[in-house]
Amino acid sequence: MQTSTRALIIGGGVVGASVLYHLTKLGWKDVMLVERSELTSGSTWHAAGGFHTLNGDTNMAALQGYTIRLYKELEEITGMSCGLHHVGGVTLADNKDRFDMLLAERAKHRFMGLDTEIVGPEEIAKIAPVTNLQGIIGGLYDPLDGHLDPSGTTHAYARAAKMGGATIETHCMVRETNQRPDGTWDVVTDKGTIHAEHVVNAGGLWAREVGAMAGVYFPLHPMEHQYIVTEDVPLIVEMAKDGKEHPHVMDPAGESYLRQEGRGLCIGFYEQKCRPWSVDGTPWSFGQDLLQDDFDKIEDSIAFAYKRFPDLERAGVKNVIHGPFTFAPDGNPLVGPVPGMRNYWSACGVMAGFSQGGGVGLTLAQWMIEGEPERDVMAMDVARFGNWTTPGYTLPKVIENYQKRFSVSYPNEELPAARPHRTTPMYDIFSSMGAVWGAQYGLEVANYFATGSEPAFETPSFRRSDAFDATAREVMAVRNGVGINEVQNFGKYLVTGPRARDWLDRIMAGRVPQPGRLSLTPMLSEKGRLIGDFTMSCLGEEEFQLTASYGAQAYHYRWFLNHLEDGVQVENISDRRTGFQIAGPKAREVLQACTRTDVGGMKFLDVRRMIVGQADCIVQRVSYTGDLGYEIYCDAMMQRSLWHSLWEAGQTHGMVPFGMRAMMSLRLDKFFGSWMSEFSPDYTAAETGLDRFISFKKNTPFIGRKLAEAERDTPPARKLVAFEVQAQDADVHGYEPIWLDGEVVGFCTSGGYSHFAGKSIAQGFVPRARATEGLQVEIEILGKMCPATVITTPLFDTEGDRMRG
Repeated sequence: MQTSTRALIIGGGVVGASVLYHLTKLGWKDVMLVERSELTSGSTWHAAGGFHTLNGDTNMAALQGYTIRLYKELEEITGMSCGLHHVGGVTLADNKDRFDMLLAERAKHRFMGLDTEIVGPEEIAKIAPVTNLQGIIGGLYDPLDGHLDPSGTTHAYARAAKMGGATIETHCMVRETNQRPDGTWDVVTDKGTIHAEHVVNAGGLWAREVGAMAGVYFPLHPMEHQYIVTEDVPLIVEMAKDGKEHPHVMDPAGESYLRQEGRGLCIGFYEQKCRPWSVDGTPWSFGQDLLQDDFDKIEDSIAFAYKRFPDLERAGVKNVIHGPFTFAPDGNPLVGPVPGMRNYWSACGVMAGFSQGGGVGLTLAQWMIEGEPERDVMAMDVARFGNWTTPGYTLPKVIENYQKRFSVSYPNEELPAARPHRTTPMYDIFSSMGAVWGAQYGLEVANYFATGSEPAFETPSFRRSDAFDATAREVMAVRNGVGINEVQNFGKYLVTGPRARDWLDRIMAGRVPQPGRLSLTPMLSEKGRLIGDFTMSCLGEEEFQLTASYGAQAYHYRWFLNHLEDGVQVENISDRRTGFQIAGPKAREVLQACTRTDVGGMKFLDVRRMIVGQADCIVQRVSYTGDLGYEIYCDAMMQRSLWHSLWEAGQTHGMVPFGMRAMMSLRLDKFFGSWMSEFSPDYTAAETGLDRFISFKKNTPFIGRKLAEAERDTPPARKLVAFEVQAQDADVHGYEPIWLDGEVVGFCTSGGYSHFAGKSIAQGFVPRARATEGLQVEIEILGKMCPATVITTPLFDTEGDRMRG
């Protein structure tokens, strides 16, 4: 057996084989895969083998599209068959909400170049004649949908990898993974020890156990999943005589997916009475095994399926396939460098392996070889879950995700499982004030505060929700007086040491501020992509505070640690340092009433230490609301004391608490961008306007400088702009296509309703040459073409007098 390799993949399912192939495709030849049994053991061999492009995240959908197109390439390379059946597929909608979801997805597909279409009942009858159309109002047809041979496809990946120089060792059980001081790994197997520079956990059903060998917890859990294959179905037999194959049918109402299998049908279910499998760990003895048939848990689903697809009831059951698949809490894969580990990579939780496996393999290979993937993959980055995840959290979230696999996914939906998980000291106080909670990175965050007859629960919707009036009330309270909310949901980092300033000068593209000041700065990747937008505060010559998105803290902290230098210490203090922001024309008076420090002299972007009430605080004059405002940070143990001081002083000025719904409306008034909407690794600073915060005058070769300078000299083709939209009852959420002269020329990044201005506002990308004030376009929202106009003047505080004065 080979005893050393550049990269060792643990796990021989379709995902491990894909990673192995893509590493060779991108240039690494000395790579190796070990599998404890045979290739495809675990989940791969018993998978239904379906593939589709539909995914709520556009980058995931694009990677699924790549995966599907890859299969023909594999067949050409290897001469092996993947058993491809490109039959197309239709997703059904039996109510307005489901149809809205399909309209939203179809709109996204327009600028992605995917050839999907909305179809009515009459068209569905022709496309999928096995379907009973009673109650169906429409569907989404995708010609790329289909199915394949799971075993043949996995072996095609493996052969292509071997042809590229890779080695595969089957019947090789991994016992230990031990890291050397230099960051390389000794992987102990029952055939000997393999020394590897990089280790990839593609363990599938055993990913938790493989991770535990390295001291890593992966938030994954297997679920039992069952599908049925029927005997011959007369309709299918007749279609076969004409050389036709029935397309896939996804029926969210029935929690099922259906496709042709031979001369019969195959139908699988994501049933509500689902069961987790192997809660305390996957047995090593499990391999190419199935679970006992269990019709009890799918009896309701079967009954519904018989009504939707009557031919099923008349056909005998040929086979029942019942086996486990592994899910992450949100159903997406866990991919990328594991935070806090050197040279340890994840390729786990890929439950839709034949839709996503190729994209996962490509993404990870790019990350390992080139330093970063070509597109934003935050939706499957292993760093989207932090060390706050536990098995007790993972299990109920996985069950919830399984049950909602085919449910409508709303843009404002807050899922209830494992809630609350993490709370601040303000949770009970805010709850008593009517807080309606959302969750971000496992933390409870107030979305809005319900008073009087306002709803104590926001009904999920693609249109303006029943929280509209409560949000408007909070927005106007801020603009006319003063509002308060927490700053807990900022990621916060303390950077100290004699080389802290020099390090920040290299890590950040913007100017490093002097003591007592703060600056706004983008953080760029090696390829010039946006990987963060930060507030950088200088608390002392060797002490800085960085703030950014709370949900990206593991992602950002991983970057910091990977680029750390001697003489610099970086701590993630996101949960140790908390506090409040106060905003509105009365904010200064409230703060002054709570401190003996003269705050009247604080200029915009000043930062000072002061006692506020009883709390020792860091106060920054900056506000995401675009109004006069202050961010006030303190030790988490002092937060309640700080609250009482600010709240008591605020009563004279009519202070109200406000939540994230109001915050996101307020920021639209100033066209402020949001992380993972306007700012993400898919975009550059010059595209989004963040290049105005880049300091090209500094002499430091900051990360990403070369590309930033190139775009300064030759601006990119697209530009982020704001729009006033003539919308009715639904606003932009993100990824709606922008039409100009009858063609899709761009897409929206986010939007909403400006309660201050009484207008629907959106932000999005259009060709730079056309990005001028007054440009008339159309934005497609839920199938309707809404006129929109480019605007460049902020809706509030046009000259910045209140924010800066």
